[in-house]
Amino acid sequence: MNRALAAFAATICLLFASGAGADQPVPWQLDLQQPVTPIMHEIKWFSHYTLWFIVPITLLVLALLVWVVVRYRASANPVPSRTSHNTTIEVVWTLGPVLVLLFLAIPSFNLLNAQLTMPEKPDVTVKATATQWLWSYEYQGMENPVGFDSYLLPDKDREKAGKVDKARYPRLLAVDNELVLPVNKTVRMLVTAAPTDVIHAFAMPAFGIKIDAVPGRLNETWFRAEKEGLYYGQCSELCGKDHAFMPIAIRIVSDDQYQAWLASAGSDLPGAYRKLMAATDAPARTVAVASK
Repeated sequence: MNRALAAFAATICLLFASGAGADQPVPWQLDLQQPVTPIMHEIKWFSHYTLWFIVPITLLVLALLVWVVVRYRASANPVPSRTSHNTTIEVVWTLGPVLVLLFLAIPSFNLLNAQLTMPEKPDVTVKATATQWLWSYEYQGMENPVGFDSYLLPDKDREKAGKVDKARYPRLLAVDNELVLPVNKTVRMLVTAAPTDVIHAFAMPAFGIKIDAVPGRLNETWFRAEKEGLYYGQCSELCGKDHAFMPIAIRIVSDDQYQAWLASAGSDLPGAYRKLMAATDAPARTVAVASK
């Protein structure tokens, strides 16, 4: 009984705690992930805004269907109407959708403009190259280039990597090398795929970004994370048999931690991650569930 209550309490905390819901999917999640970028804040607002149109329209159509079925069934209306035109109805069903689309189009175009307008002077530029089935990252415009591959973390390597906590490093989402970036900095992402590879997609739900990685083409997007943490995404374009095993992990840290990691990552990548994890993983930010 105590175990059941503890598990129930932990589930409720995961569902409603903004910190836990911001970095990864949670069981029984009904809404979008908690936003951590300005663009994702707008996306979530627009998602809720559209519900004020979708729900009434759905209920109206359902009510009309029920009314037509009951009012004009064969037993109640043996002689059907032969009316072929009704000016009032035609005006209403033309102007109504036009007004609804207008109220949806204006905020939609504003959101698209914000997403597609690249900042003039980004603080960090990173190139992400997709290959079956991993992501390769290169930090651009630096005297000492930093680049590495990011693979799905196998369960057998968790202990060696110091990532045994599956609440923080979930199965099928945790990677061996996360993309490390500073908080409250504008990041420009250049996304492509290896020349002889297939189409992939770089998607990070909490950041509100999703962009195709196409061989021979360089796409770009941007974000500015406003909260430190470990965030997870996945390849979102069917790319082969291991499509489901191509996660994306981004670790957002303070600027000082980022600069310290960057200074040592070029010569000692494992050591740089160990120091960073020691600094960022120390505070327990997960809900403990009693198992015994």
